[in-house]
Amino acid sequence: MTRLTRRDALLQTLALAGASTLRPVAAAAPRNSDLDSILQGAVNARQVPGVVAMAATDRAVIYEGAFGPRCLGTPAKMSTDTVFRIASMVKLLTSVAAMQLVESGKLSLDEPASNVDPELGAIPVLTGFDVKGQPQLRPPLRPITLRNLLTHTSGFSYPLWDENAVRYYAIAHKTKGLPGRPLFFDPDSKWSYGGGIDKVGRLVEIASGEPLDRYFRGHICQPLGMKDTGFEITGAQRAREANLHVHKADGTLVAKPLEKANEPHSHSGGGGIYSTAPDYLTVLQALLNGGNLNGVQILKPETVALMSANQTGDIEAGHMKTTSPALSNDVDFFPGVRLRWAFGQMINLDPVKDGRKAGSLTWAGLYNTYYWIDPASNVAGVIMMQVLPFADTRALDLYRKFERGVYRALKPA
Repeated sequence: MTRLTRRDALLQTLALAGASTLRPVAAAAPRNSDLDSILQGAVNARQVPGVVAMAATDRAVIYEGAFGPRCLGTPAKMSTDTVFRIASMVKLLTSVAAMQLVESGKLSLDEPASNVDPELGAIPVLTGFDVKGQPQLRPPLRPITLRNLLTHTSGFSYPLWDENAVRYYAIAHKTKGLPGRPLFFDPDSKWSYGGGIDKVGRLVEIASGEPLDRYFRGHICQPLGMKDTGFEITGAQRAREANLHVHKADGTLVAKPLEKANEPHSHSGGGGIYSTAPDYLTVLQALLNGGNLNGVQILKPETVALMSANQTGDIEAGHMKTTSPALSNDVDFFPGVRLRWAFGQMINLDPVKDGRKAGSLTWAGLYNTYYWIDPASNVAGVIMMQVLPFADTRALDLYRKFERGVYRALKPA
């Protein structure tokens, strides 16, 4: 089917669903009563406090919706320009930045990363604990590479999903001489979600000669017109920010005050950024379109294809067991589906029932913000909430319902 035929079919489908027309990125988006009902229903049932969700093809936004309050008990309503803390969804931007520098020859995927950042060359591996409970360390069997860092096969591991990391850091905190952050396995030997892409952010800074926030602005955000994405926000943006909410034991939601607006001294490639649904969808559309959007090329098509391919072979990815239920549930977004890791994001090797096709890409932020890119279906989506714990069952249920609704809208009449 040609792109024109697909576009015409989508226009007809959305028109039958009550939509007006497909739009360029900056125009008013069509509405879909099915998707509206899904999102509004979750807000009415207090499953989530408020939500913003959008979907697009590589050429046009096909849906946007904003429902519920930005903060429970206040009159401010969600809008598509609501600002969210998107946490680990910055990892995709950091990965794009790194691959831009690979294209320019300033970074290499497979050379030792310590060639750029010497601090990555002297990190020991934790092999276990002795009978007295003391950590046992040795040199790694192979050097860390940028490829390892982008795929979470470097040996770094977040304590939120790693009991060994929790145990080690508790001992290191009160024991002189232990490394502050070891590797928890040899590079390229297994997968564990961790701070590898945080380290990539530092590689980007060294290789480019620019602070990470400035690099993002100059090479990704400003070229694509992403005006609300950054590590610090203005007063006007803060007035549009959604509050974080937490679930009490009985399931009810409680709003938390906005975080303190302290300007950080450094920026992480793995978290700590703000954005909006339209901003983030913009970079998803660019990747869906081979690195190009509205004539702006942020990556070459062959680089996007490389970023979108399985980079971990037979090493399974995406399964995480929490060490702190208040912050995160156990994570397995697609039970029974084979999952691997591409550069900066998860890839499903099998199709998801009534949703994304095999070869789709996805990841998320701690406060229940999610995205996916489905090249086979030419669609990407983003849904943003501000709720803890991560992988909250109610938020995930809404995410899945929204995804299935998008694919129903894509089906020809």
